[in-house]
Formats: sequence, structure tokens, C-alpha cells
Amino acid sequence: MMKFTKQNFIFLVGGIIIYVVDIGVDFWVASKYFCQGQYSWSILILCFRGLSSLITQIFSYEWFKNDWEGTDTGKPKWIFLVHLLQCGIFIRYWFALKYGCQAAFKQNSGDAPETDPPNFIQKQAVDVVTDINMLRVFKTFLETTPQLFIQLYILMEHGKNNFCQYAAIIISFCGISISMVDYQISLRKSLPDKEEFRVLPKLVYLFYKLLTITSWIFSISLITLLSVRSSGMLLIFLWTCGFTWTLKQHTIFCKSKKMEYLYRTVVGIILIFTFFNIKGRKTKLCISIYYATHTVVTLGILFVYMFWKPSIIMEIHFTIVSILTILSLVLGIIFLVVYYRFFHPTAYCRPQAHSDEVDGAAGQKDRVESGRFQNFLMQ
Repeated sequence: MMKFTKQNFIFLVGGIIIYVVDIGVDFWVASKYFCQGQYSWSILILCFRGLSSLITQIFSYEWFKNDWEGTDTGKPKWIFLVHLLQCGIFIRYWFALKYGCQAAFKQNSGDAPETDPPNFIQKQAVDVVTDINMLRVFKTFLETTPQLFIQLYILMEHGKNNFCQYAAIIISFCGISISMVDYQISLRKSLPDKEEFRVLPKLVYLFYKLLTITSWIFSISLITLLSVRSSGMLLIFLWTCGFTWTLKQHTIFCKSKKMEYLYRTVVGIILIFTFFNIKGRKTKLCISIYYATHTVVTLGILFVYMFWKPSIIMEIHFTIVSILTILSLVLGIIFLVVYYRFFHPTAYCRPQAHSDEVDGAAGQKDRVESGRFQNFLMQ
């Protein structure tokens, strides 16, 4: 397990600031649309905000329950109330600041409590930050990415643009980028057989994820311009495929069946936008099929425009979006190949002895002892 450094602590503080700013921007944009009489967009943005908050609070509360099971102190009663008020993430940030400060500063200066071994302090800091970054990944694909899609659709469909709209788009792109990289860093720290995520691999991974997601969001926005119903059917079909794939993988991320199915549902949504390796195994074939399918669908959407509505092709916004879609797709695939060819860790997680015993007692015991993040790797 790698150390929690001062640089990690600074990034943690920056993450808290960005999280708070993101909440403020969401309500600011929603209020702008409401004041302009665009009630449907305002409600839709708030719905995505509420859905992501609800699901992340559920997972956060369940993780607190799991972590305190079998301890002498037990679970504090106020934890449920805090999560009911949708503030559980702030409690996790408080623990992250507490443990992170001990690991990054006090431990190095000799001020850490003598009762806490150095490795234990480091593990506490890494584990709590990894939990936060996992929740941020959920938030990214339940709220940030859909909101980015909505903003781009409004921009292309109605041609109306203002400062708050551009601010929301920029914040969304920043949120997606930071959550992707932060989670991969935390995951590598929490898994002992992963190499350190250095600067160049971080940048390559960042551009691979950001560009492929951007291209796909542009593609979905284009098909929505043609037909909202077709876009909805495509998204439902993709979620069904993703959810079915997670069922076949027999994931063991959660202790209870209900939470496991909720987790698989969320992963199905994530798979609409980006590849998510939920078992920590080599997935060369799966990821090739995934992005080959995205490429075929993207090109298919552009061809449909050429033959179905050729008049739109002459419009400037379509030309710009089409160029950005193709360019980001090509560059994203190039960064993907470079990342997997030169920077992807070759050592994968060792399979658990009871990895197929999803609901068995032995499987649950291994799940608790090895931690939440031993059974998959986000690629």
C-alpha cells in the first residue's frame, strides 16, 4: 500500500472545494432556468441532483454500517440522521481530513498517536479517501454527465447560451476529469499489487477517459436532436446490456443482495458512458467490443443525419459538433491504446477464493476482510 502524502491532502482539500462549488452551480443554473420560464430544464437538473445525492447517501450509510459492524463502539445513532439530511458525504470528508492530516503531516513529524501504527494510519487515510472517490464516481455518472448532456442539447437545439450555461458545462467537464483520475489514484493506493500512478500515465488516462466520454455525449446529443424517443430507447437498451453484463459477472461488491443489485444498477448506468471493469480481470476483449460498438454507433448517427436530414448538415453548429465528435473519438481511442500499451499495470488483483460465492457466508467474509475495492478495477 502506498503512502498518503501532503500532495494527496492538498488534492483532498481541493476536492472538497470543487464539490461545494458544484452544488452551488447546480442550484444556480436551475434557478436561472426557472426564472426564464424553462421549468422542465430546471426540474430535470434538480432531479438528477436529487437522484445522485440519494443513491450516494445510501451507499455511504451502508458502508458506515459495514465498517462499524463488530466494533466495540458500534454505529453512532446520528449517522443515519446525517445521511437522511443528505449530508453524509461531508462526514466522510471530515474523517478524510482527520486521517489525512495524521498520515501526511503528524506522522512524519512524530506527532501521531503512539497507539496507532504508521501503516494503520496510512490505511485509514487511503481507505476513507477511496470511499469518497467511489461515491464521486457514482455522482459523476448519475448527475454530472447527464447534466452535461442536457446543457449541450439545449445549446444545440435552442441556440441559447449564457454565462451560467457555459459555467455549468465547464464545471461538468472538470468534475468528470477530476473524479476519473482521483478514483484511479485512490484505487491504486488501496490495492497492494498496483504500481504508483505517475504524472504521464495520469495525463494519458485523463485524456483517454475525457475524450471518449465527450465523443459519446456529443453522439447522444445528436441523436436526441433527431428524436428524443430514439435517444431514450438507445439509452435504455445500453443500460439493459450493461446491467445484464454485471449480472453475469457475479459481482460481490456489497454485503446484502439489495445493495448488490443497486450497485449493479448504477454500474449499468456508468457503462452507458464509459467502460467499467467490475471484476479486476483482464478485459482486452470486452473493452475492444465496448469501444468498437461506440465507434459504430457514433458513425451510424452521423450517417443518419446525412441521409435523413441533409439540410441540417449545412448548419454551423452541426459541423462543429460533428468535427468535435470524430476528433475526440479518434484521439480518445489513441490515448486508450497508448495507456494500455505502455502505462496500464500488468499485475491484476488475485481472484478471491470464493469469488463465485456471491451470497454465501464464506464469500461475505472474504468480502469484508479484503475490503470493498479488491474485486474490481476501473479501467
